[in-house]
Amino acid sequence: MKPYVISNVGMSLDGKLATINNDSRISGKNDLIEVHKIRKSVDGIMVGIGTVLKDNPRLTVHKIDIDDIKDNPIRIIVDSNLRVPLNARVLNNEARTIILTTENMDMKKEEKIKILKKIPNIDVVLCGKDKVDLKRGLNILWEKYNIKKILLEGGGTLNWGMFSNNLIDEVRVYIAPMVFGGKDAPTYVDGEGFKSVDDAVKLRLKRYYPMDEGIVLEYEVLK
Repeated sequence: MKPYVISNVGMSLDGKLATINNDSRISGKNDLIEVHKIRKSVDGIMVGIGTVLKDNPRLTVHKIDIDDIKDNPIRIIVDSNLRVPLNARVLNNEARTIILTTENMDMKKEEKIKILKKIPNIDVVLCGKDKVDLKRGLNILWEKYNIKKILLEGGGTLNWGMFSNNLIDEVRVYIAPMVFGGKDAPTYVDGEGFKSVDDAVKLRLKRYYPMDEGIVLEYEVLK
């Protein structure tokens, strides 16, 4: 069994998550509020280490009110080489954090795990040898931590890993009326890419509606 996964993204019309200088001001006020409503409704929020290093996010519900700080979803970081900074905001005590990393170990990594385990509400889970085994990781999140629904806020690398392993159930996309361009600007899904249309992930449009200056598209992932 695995959690139900919702992939949420705000992007430009040409599929970019940010400009070449990492300006990611895409979503408007109402879309940000809607994203935090979704955060409040799920058990976990998942990102890759690239997002942590680039944006240093809190990954909590803070655009809308919550009854108690304990109502924040669990933060899930996919970090194969355990590069998460010890002063990263995802390690604060606002919510529990689970770090998925690999079984490959050296002295530096062993020492960092020891430090992380001393921080309250931090769990380090080993799954996969060279890179995190996402299927196994989701299974652990379901069975050990009772996480039934996840909001995926990943960058292109993690999104590719999740799509290519058929681990995403729903997609919510906010498209801003902007074109960023730039072959090196981050995109919604990177990775190796599928070789043919037949291999591609297929979606079914459930609904669409205007939001702020853009539009939101909601899809079901066809299995």
